[in-house]
Amino acid sequence: VEEGDVAALKDGLVYGTGESVYPFGLDPIWHVTSNELLFFNSFKMKLSVIFGIFQMFAGTCLKGINAIYFRQPLDFFFEFVPMIAFATSLFVYMIVLIFMKWGIDWNSRMLSATCIDPASAYWGSELYDGEWVKCDGGGDGTCTPWGYSCSGYDTTDEKCPLDFGGSGDGCQPPNLITTLINIALAPGVVDEPMYNGQASVQNIL
Repeated sequence: VEEGDVAALKDGLVYGTGESVYPFGLDPIWHVTSNELLFFNSFKMKLSVIFGIFQMFAGTCLKGINAIYFRQPLDFFFEFVPMIAFATSLFVYMIVLIFMKWGIDWNSRMLSATCIDPASAYWGSELYDGEWVKCDGGGDGTCTPWGYSCSGYDTTDEKCPLDFGGSGDGCQPPNLITTLINIALAPGVVDEPMYNGQASVQNIL
């Protein structure tokens, strides 16, 4: 593959449909994108975190099994149980966030916080999975898909219908590195939440 090559689907398949999605592995079209390196590095980092946490969790479970087998109740209750509680509340939660980010339709969420001219061809796009609602035409004449009248000076949290808090308000995909760091250093501060009440959940964990 050389720079400038164009990738196309065969046999009349439409990109994004169920028939064009690979059941296993990564879509080869990433190899001809401009952000190939950024995507693959991010993906490999997340996989490394997942495998590393599973390995650590398995080792901790073996410690608990050994404590039971050798009849060491102190090791079980005062080492194994706290280690499992800590690993679950921090590291397993990290894995949940990673899979949650992969599973969310960010195209739809970001589009819900985008100002669009109702007369343009983009209005009514299938990328938004909600109902398209025209606004009252105030402001600069553009609307978000859910009917918010844009003024041109709106922030993402004002345009986002989810109201999850933070600057992203649930419509902006988070930087997971920052999120994972904040889980340990500032669990109650979530600038780009993925679900409602995320800051409260992280405070409890």
